[in-house]
This record gives sequence, C-alpha cells and structure tokens, in this order.
Amino acid sequence: MAEAILSAAVEIGICSPWEVTACDIAAARRKLIEKNYGAVVTDSAMQTAKNCKVLILAVKPQDLDALLREIRPALTEKHLLISIAAGKTLAALKKAAGGKPRLVRVMPNLALLAQEGMSVYCAAKNIKAADKRLATRLFGSAGAVLELPEKHFDAATALSGSGPAFVAYFMQAMIEGALALKLPADAAVLLASQTLIGTGIYLQNTGRDTAEFMQAVASPQGTTAAGLAVLELSDMREVVCKTLAAAAERSAELKRA
Repeated sequence: MAEAILSAAVEIGICSPWEVTACDIAAARRKLIEKNYGAVVTDSAMQTAKNCKVLILAVKPQDLDALLREIRPALTEKHLLISIAAGKTLAALKKAAGGKPRLVRVMPNLALLAQEGMSVYCAAKNIKAADKRLATRLFGSAGAVLELPEKHFDAATALSGSGPAFVAYFMQAMIEGALALKLPADAAVLLASQTLIGTGIYLQNTGRDTAEFMQAVASPQGTTAAGLAVLELSDMREVVCKTLAAAAERSAELKRA
C-alpha cells in the first residue's frame, strides 16, 4: 500500500522521487524502492521524522504505537501525520504522537494498487485546509476520495476497506458457476471480472439507481429475470448485511484493543 501511494505521488507530480524518504526495516524492500522509484531509503524512523514534515504511516496497526513513541521527540507542529493503520482513531494517534502534529486518518482499500482505490478520510481539529487538499490529491490520484466523520469509519471500513475481498468472493462464485456450465476457465475469469468492472463503472458514472438498472437488464421471462428470481428467493441480502456487520464490529474491536 505504501508503494502504491509513493507511485501515485510521484506520477501526478506532488513530489519528485528524490524528495521522498522511504523508511523500512527490511533491506530488500529498501533496495527495491530505491531501484524502482529513485527515492531516498533508510531504516531510521527518527531520522525520517527529523527530515520530513509530511509522514505517511503505512505500518501494521500493532506496530504503530511503538513507531510513534520512537519518533515522538522529533514531532512538532510543522508535522502532518497521515495514517492508514486500520482501527487507529485520531484520539489514539494523538495519544501516541503527542498533541503537536496535525493528523489525518485514511482508510484506503487494495484497489489503490490498480489506481482504482476508494479512500475515506477524517481529520483532527488542528488540521489545515492545505492538509486536506494534499490528502485528497494524493489518494485521489489512485482512485476516489471521500471525507467522512470518524464515527462512520467502522462502516466505511467494512464496505470499502474489506469490500474488495467480498466482491472477489462473489466473483469466485460466479466463476465456479460458469465452470459448472462447462465454460473454459480463462473465459470464465475474463467474463466475470469484466462484468463486475463494467457494471461498477457504468453505475458510478451514470448515478443510475441499482434497482432500476436491474429491471432494465432483466427482460420479462428472460434469462436475467430467471437468475434474479433465484437470488430473490435466497437469503443473499441478509448474508451480505451480516458480512458487513461482522467486519464493522471487528473494526470497532480494533479501536478498543
């Protein structure tokens, strides 16, 4: 995810590669980033905090507190911290980083790697308008961006953060169904993936109501109507709601951990 953000920042001209310091404890990752992007690399988080005023925290949630405690002595009012760590609230970030840095919390999803991500963000009260513009431009270069109050983050995490896995699950079921109908595997994968992509883009670009769209696709007594009838008789809607609820509850649990 950090590499996707770096790639987007360089590609749209937010910064030049040599203006970026990539900090990673893994030597192999540092070598790769230096080779592929020409960024400055280091394994020193403290030195990175001293040299850079915008810090993107792209570490595992369980590692974030230790990282912030390490660099806290170097953090000032001039620092902007952008965290993509799941479950780490603005309050938790402030507690670990101190009250000086400006804070933005972002929940991106894995589609960022294909520059079709969905990123939701919220900002602390000490944020500047320029900080929001930077976050919007940075994450917007690799997809869509939406600012939401932090109280909605558990739901947003379930829907867009975890959502790609749920969509992939449905796609896998479509492929398995097509294979059962003797469709070749490569054809099944292409048809399923492009159908999901095309439907999503069409609905997003047109703003068309999903129920109206389904009705338009389904001719009376046609093939689509026959398939939709099976879905309507199933408990799929309930299962999807329970799936999102479970993911949202886990997101809430991570905040309390």
